[in-house]
Amino acid sequence: MTPTTAAVDPDKRTPGRPRSARAEQAIIDAVLDLIAEDVAIEALSIESVAAKAGVGKATIYRRWSSKEDLIVDAAASLKLPVPDLVGEDVRDDLIALLTSMGPSESATKRNHVFTCLSAQVQRSPELQVWYRKVIEPRRERVREVLRRGIAEGMLRPDLDVEVTLTVLSAPMTGRPIGGLQTQIDRGELAERVVDAVLDGARRR
Repeated sequence: MTPTTAAVDPDKRTPGRPRSARAEQAIIDAVLDLIAEDVAIEALSIESVAAKAGVGKATIYRRWSSKEDLIVDAAASLKLPVPDLVGEDVRDDLIALLTSMGPSESATKRNHVFTCLSAQVQRSPELQVWYRKVIEPRRERVREVLRRGIAEGMLRPDLDVEVTLTVLSAPMTGRPIGGLQTQIDRGELAERVVDAVLDGARRR
């Protein structure tokens, strides 16, 4: 009599086995596609993500404990990596950080999802808490550069770091209104914003 072989879930991880990068990417892409289709985040469900990604719900729950954690990771995938900073020049470091903020010129789908997600976040205080988990590490790097500039004597000792951070980041992450931002080439926006802000922030 031939022994019966038990069915094995090919995606089930055993101790020490790495996660399936392909499955994870399919899940992340499914979340972003649904958001791009204007599915409200409040209405987005694990069931709909699983169907879109072509996986079972258990596959998702093995990687994310909740829908909120999944959305945070999906939102984080829209962001460019936080750049390595040389730490020698405050201006150069700020330009590098601002350049990595917000949507990019070349990623059309990413920009559309970013715009849809940003609009939904503004409507939900709860989502704002989740989204801050995504943007806060980059914002903290900007604070570190500003504090370093103050400590080194380049920036005014009375500089309001939080206000300066807000002024620096808003043009990079804000949605264009009435075409106002189209007058400035995206490729040079970070440099022009940093120079304008540093003009008032430098120590006299």
